[in-house]
Amino acid sequence: MTETGTGAAAPSDALGYEQARDELIDVVRRLEAGGTTLEESLALWERGEELSKICRRWLDGARARLDAALADSPGENSG
Repeated sequence: MTETGTGAAAPSDALGYEQARDELIDVVRRLEAGGTTLEESLALWERGEELSKICRRWLDGARARLDAALADSPGENSG
């Protein structure tokens, strides 16, 4: 993961799930640790919200792919 600070990251579409998740974990840790200014905390929160949306899109896409694969395999999901 490339460290980018509080907001100047690569375009959201360029982040893979693992990258977004790892950065989100870092953001949460930094917020929980405290010691940041209000402005820094707000920037971290906003970045965390964006990262959460990126992760959700990846997970929703994975779920859709799994559902499609299961729909293409009749009889195999009855077990």
